[in-house]
Amino acid sequence: MSIQLRPWQQDATAKALSWLLNPAGGKHFLINAAPGAGKTLCASVIAQKLLSMGEIDRVVVIAPRSEVVNQWADDFKRVTGRFMTKVTGRDHDVASMGLDVCATWSAVQGLLDALQAVCQAQRTLVICDEHHHAAVEAAWGDSADSAFHAARFVLVLTGTPIRSDGSQSVWLAYDDRGAITHPEAGTYTLTYGQAVDLAYCRPVTFHRHQARFTVDLKDGNVLQVAGDKPAELPADLKRIGGLQRALDFYRLACTPQFEKDGVTPLSTGYQSTMVDWASAKLDELRNRMPEAGGLIIAPSIEMAEYMVDVIEKIEGDRPVLVHSQLPNPESRIRAFRNTDKRWLVSVAMVSEGVDIPRLRVLIYLPNALTELAFRQAIGRVVRTAGPSDDTRAYVVMPAFETFERYARRVEEEMSPSSREKSTQPKTKKCPSCHTECALGASVCDCCGFEFPKAPQRFKPCTHCGALNPITAVNCQSCGKAFASGFVLTLDEALRTGAIVRGLDIDEKEVQDSEAMATAVRQMVLKSGDARLVRVLSTLPEESWARLRDILAAGHGSTSQTAH
Repeated sequence: MSIQLRPWQQDATAKALSWLLNPAGGKHFLINAAPGAGKTLCASVIAQKLLSMGEIDRVVVIAPRSEVVNQWADDFKRVTGRFMTKVTGRDHDVASMGLDVCATWSAVQGLLDALQAVCQAQRTLVICDEHHHAAVEAAWGDSADSAFHAARFVLVLTGTPIRSDGSQSVWLAYDDRGAITHPEAGTYTLTYGQAVDLAYCRPVTFHRHQARFTVDLKDGNVLQVAGDKPAELPADLKRIGGLQRALDFYRLACTPQFEKDGVTPLSTGYQSTMVDWASAKLDELRNRMPEAGGLIIAPSIEMAEYMVDVIEKIEGDRPVLVHSQLPNPESRIRAFRNTDKRWLVSVAMVSEGVDIPRLRVLIYLPNALTELAFRQAIGRVVRTAGPSDDTRAYVVMPAFETFERYARRVEEEMSPSSREKSTQPKTKKCPSCHTECALGASVCDCCGFEFPKAPQRFKPCTHCGALNPITAVNCQSCGKAFASGFVLTLDEALRTGAIVRGLDIDEKEVQDSEAMATAVRQMVLKSGDARLVRVLSTLPEESWARLRDILAAGHGSTSQTAH
């Protein structure tokens, strides 16, 4: 079929073919383009041209996760007309399939021999999507280097080429400062700022959600914590290991807050105010893009389920939830992509490469606090929906230094005109006939479509009492800044999902810990040992299963030594 390429894709395709087919060039071509700019389509067209020229026989695609692999198969067939099948580590007859194949990075190690056989038997183009996964001297990087050593050509695709841990990726050259020095003739670069100026991506606005947390320690001590003010612990509490990290601003921002019943999300809690602001912004965006949606990236399953409840309480509609413990999460993402549902809440399932062009608002509360993860997340909400798309993307994030530093770097890439804050739209677009209508219109004058009524949401100023739009940064009456205070108990502060105390605890450990929590608690309390009770109160429940495994492993080592 005929594919209409963007100018950058045409240039990148021509440059890639020139480099790959020139004897003086090389077999690795790097496309470093902003998330959402259209790397998948560009790479598929390059593959199609190499196939039609008789330069290759088969194509292998490696992508970060199952949902992205499925998207690749669909897009590849749309461009080339060729069926691409997904393979896993359990498939050992890949060479005999005679088909183009796609797999996740995690599957490459199990497919090592099979992929080597494919590349040795036929002239193969390998497309490595999100190439930063292939770190030199790491398992995935070593596997990729070995599996594709005999490949005819390799297309390296990335929007975030520098890994947060400083490791280098295979096949790319780096200078002493860690910057990529792949040959210019073998590289095509399109920055996010360039993509915005060329209307390939939407401009982004960052909303730094302010807060002051007051933590009641129940012993007469009260701590104040803000994004620019770390907790100052009393001398007698400094001895409690990990407590300073538990009272970190970001961890408090990821702490669920409930009404007195302990179940219902607190309507004045920090996350509720984030959702209030984001929900009002989504209402505004839907005046221009009626199908616009929002994404919440949560740090843990516990927190994701809490955010689902927050949204349902505020909007009255339950959002789509996706995480690894739910059956068939890819189908849930696909269903959200093809509906006009407002919100998608995810735990590490909607990040790099997942293409949902209607996403425009991101509430960012992740587990990973790296710049790579930050930029990948932004890429989910900046994809353009077409030539008539005049919307902006919005990122709602806790106001603390790490995220603000990343945000400033992204803003610096955009031109001054793109960085300008958007204003309230003056008209709204009819989703039925696309006629521009007055913002206050209840019915389209052209086709009679009835616009849904958006709820009016206001917040009172604590200084003068005046009502303000939920998105207001300062009171419209007295000018007082809205920087709400939030009160937490020490027990609440110590329980912040799977990122408490700086521990990186996976979901299985969390679930195992919660399953044993009641029995452990009763056993410790029954013992009457005050010191043990204090340890229990300061050690996060999520870590109990890990402690059990560590003690069991230590006991096993001691037993072996004794024997």
